[in-house]
Amino acid sequence: MTWHIEYYNGKVQETINRWPIGIRAFYTKITERICKFGPNLGMPFTGSIGNGLFEIRAKGKEGIGRAFFCTVVNQKVVILHAFIKKSTKTPKQDLSLAKKRLLEVRNENT
Repeated sequence: MTWHIEYYNGKVQETINRWPIGIRAFYTKITERICKFGPNLGMPFTGSIGNGLFEIRAKGKEGIGRAFFCTVVNQKVVILHAFIKKSTKTPKQDLSLAKKRLLEVRNENT
């Protein structure tokens, strides 16, 4: 079973493309594993936020990147939002945006 990764919109993909090379390389490694084995990789690669929202935990010497995602039918992973983490806690605005997009994606696929 092969999984496929899609992006909520072009801006999300552009954000990830602008990440520092080390973080982006780790992100690519994780997404390749998701495509091969599915999104439930577990720590330290992915984690559950709750209610169908998950995160990719990309780490590099330059810092930490997070990409929120959800899964939908037909082995599809949708990357909803991405950002570079600047503190230990996930900023509320980033989490709120990911949750809003999760609801939009769910409504489109029901």
